[in-house]
Amino acid sequence: MAITKTIEIPKIEVVQTWNVQVATDTVILEDDVEISRSRHRHVLVPCTSSKDSDDKWTHTDTDISGEDASVQAIANAVWTDTVKAAYKTWAEAQ
Repeated sequence: MAITKTIEIPKIEVVQTWNVQVATDTVILEDDVEISRSRHRHVLVPCTSSKDSDDKWTHTDTDISGEDASVQAIANAVWTDTVKAAYKTWAEAQ
């Protein structure tokens, strides 16, 4: 009886120009038969933005190095300089 765990990424979506939504399934197999599956979702944005006490904005690019290569490829393709600038403008307006 062999129990294995695999991670699958069944869906990667781009929403509202800059949100990269990732669905990750954790699959548990017993003798190559699926006995459990759970889904986790997370959203990536181009950067985090914060405003200091002097009303100056700091934008830090999101570190996607820990993401799956397919997620990195999509984020890098979508997050052009134009998209990043639009996101920063949007964040500052919130």
